[in-house]
Amino acid sequence: MGKSERRTLVLLMAFWVYMMTNASRHPTYTGFTGDLQERLWQHKNKIEEGYTKKYNLVRLVYFEEHSYPDIGIDREKEIKGWSRAKKSALIESVNPKWDDLAREWGKQYKPNQGPSLARHSAVKARGAV
Repeated sequence: MGKSERRTLVLLMAFWVYMMTNASRHPTYTGFTGDLQERLWQHKNKIEEGYTKKYNLVRLVYFEEHSYPDIGIDREKEIKGWSRAKKSALIESVNPKWDDLAREWGKQYKPNQGPSLARHSAVKARGAV
């Protein structure tokens, strides 16, 4: 299957690059996922050990949607390579007060214990999360 065929198959899916922080706005974390609501639920509920749990990064301050996973992963890597000032400028371009853009999501969202977690684990195993 060629690259254009793969892109056709994932056209109906959304992929997300997102940035998290805590109340002090330091540090920031940049991630990639195919299920933004579920991934944020995992971060906010500290489901997995790691950087976001260690630094209490539970505030979603930025996100962008991509139609193709390879483009989203490239964008995640690009942002991760930026300086703190450049990341802050990106966040402030759409969220000047650094509000938690997912503050109300937890009240409406119930985690899926099915295939989405398996997909996250597969992406994580490849090192993309």
